[in-house]
Amino acid sequence: MARELKQLFVIQRPPYKSENPKLALTHAMASQTAEIYLEDGESVVPTLAFVGDGVLNVLNNQQAMKHYGLSSTENHVQMSLLIDLRVLVCKEDLEARGIGEDRLADGSALGADMTIEVLPFSAIMAEMEAADQLLFF
Repeated sequence: MARELKQLFVIQRPPYKSENPKLALTHAMASQTAEIYLEDGESVVPTLAFVGDGVLNVLNNQQAMKHYGLSSTENHVQMSLLIDLRVLVCKEDLEARGIGEDRLADGSALGADMTIEVLPFSAIMAEMEAADQLLFF
């Protein structure tokens, strides 16, 4: 019998002054490797959701490598899309900060088929209610 363990990583902190957003992205990407410890038919399905100030993590044209010598949070988002993780962003939080969808990270340059899903908060809440494990960062 197939069983999916749904994990939702909720990122609510901005991409500065904390490693939490990048940790959430790294854990979500790595969580798929847990399948080696699962029974046949079981799988882990991680999803990322950016809300509040967390939406600042998904902006494109971040210059972290240029200024700090570190990979950007944008690059982590692009890699998440490349490995087919769902990336959800709260529409109301983008609008409250005056951020248009054209300013969001895009994984297509890396060959990603997945794109960021901009959803109303009510849809993100539905994802929270459906998750088996809810992790806040």
